[in-house]
Amino acid sequence: MKTHARIAFLIAAALPVALFASSTDSKIEDTATASYNYRTVLANQVSVSSHDGVVTLTGTVQDRDDRALAEDTVNNIPGVFSVDNQIIVKSDVPEHSDAWIALKIRSELLVKANVSATATKVDVKDGVVTLSGTATSGAQKDLTEAYAKDIDNVKAVRNEMVVETPPAGTATVGEVIDDASITSEVKYALLSHSSTSALSTKVTTVDSVVSISGVAGSDAEKDLVTKLAQDTRGVKSVVNTMTVKA
Repeated sequence: MKTHARIAFLIAAALPVALFASSTDSKIEDTATASYNYRTVLANQVSVSSHDGVVTLTGTVQDRDDRALAEDTVNNIPGVFSVDNQIIVKSDVPEHSDAWIALKIRSELLVKANVSATATKVDVKDGVVTLSGTATSGAQKDLTEAYAKDIDNVKAVRNEMVVETPPAGTATVGEVIDDASITSEVKYALLSHSSTSALSTKVTTVDSVVSISGVAGSDAEKDLVTKLAQDTRGVKSVVNTMTVKA
């Protein structure tokens, strides 16, 4: 009897731990799949499975940057210990082709602040990008063009967007972006820019406020890091405490 009672006690004691782990795993999965990056940028192409904080990612994406984005977004979620990234990269378009350039521009507009991916039409022929659609201001039109020019293999940009100023009193409500997605996008912006060192920079986000620490090579690099973070969609403000090398 004593043996049976002890086994029953051990089982009962283990149940709360198991239930807690299961709850944490479910929260990780729900947080990942509900994130802006997974819903919008990755278009729900990636599946998330968590077991005791070890997350397995599966699915197929168009670009290796999307594969890295999926992993980094999950790594920013509380409770995640490690990520097994089994995502397959299988592109329907050759790298640096016109279709690839158009895809990269659309992806860029999805993660940048003060521009609209839905109101912008992108066409590419022989490396020449034509932008059409609408912008709410001349500044938004110019910014959309600047982001298009940043994409590899873009030879020129023809900006045919029409500025349509919203009626006075019209409030524009932007989509709320989750902290994990913001952190991942800021990290990617720093990694992809040749003048910043992502390895020397730590990025965290709480309630859409981005905090950056680490070491910058110069005051100019520190200022650039701040700007890149501010240009990320969903960011309310940036606190940059990076130290500058003497």
